[in-house]
Amino acid sequence: MASLIALTPCAGLLPMTEGEIALTEVTHDRLMSVAPFAGQDKAVSDRLKAQVGSTLPAPNRKAGPVQWFGHGTWLVSDTVELEGLAAVTDQTDAWATVQIAGQGVEDVLARLVPVDLRATVFKKGHTARTMLAHMSVAVTRVGPAAFEIMVMRSMAATLVHDLQVAMRGVAAR
Repeated sequence: MASLIALTPCAGLLPMTEGEIALTEVTHDRLMSVAPFAGQDKAVSDRLKAQVGSTLPAPNRKAGPVQWFGHGTWLVSDTVELEGLAAVTDQTDAWATVQIAGQGVEDVLARLVPVDLRATVFKKGHTARTMLAHMSVAVTRVGPAAFEIMVMRSMAATLVHDLQVAMRGVAAR
């Protein structure tokens, strides 16, 4: 019988550093998609507060383990029980998440993302569903010079490659 080994989406690709910018993989023990049923937003928010310590954040925001992920959908990086209140789907293996951090990180992302990610506009806890090069991603500011980027697992190698090319360009300046 074959002996299979579970690998993360960026296994063998990360970590990497170019200049002062580091790119690392972020893994989630659990990642759940939550879509409240009609009229259940408050009940879902209250239940999440009790279970994971955060309510449903406003669009384009992340609060604790709960991240807005599009119209009527949030991602929760924890196990949740919302029977009868929301459609909950396990997304743990569907996404690749990387953190890019360091001096010049905004310059790197400006080469790839059509959203103004400067700290004066896009503050810690802000998140956006947007494009990075040709890929659909979620970008979240997690620190003064740090972002988390989520992409479908099948695009992990492309994400790492595109970020590395932009990192090299910024480092060469």
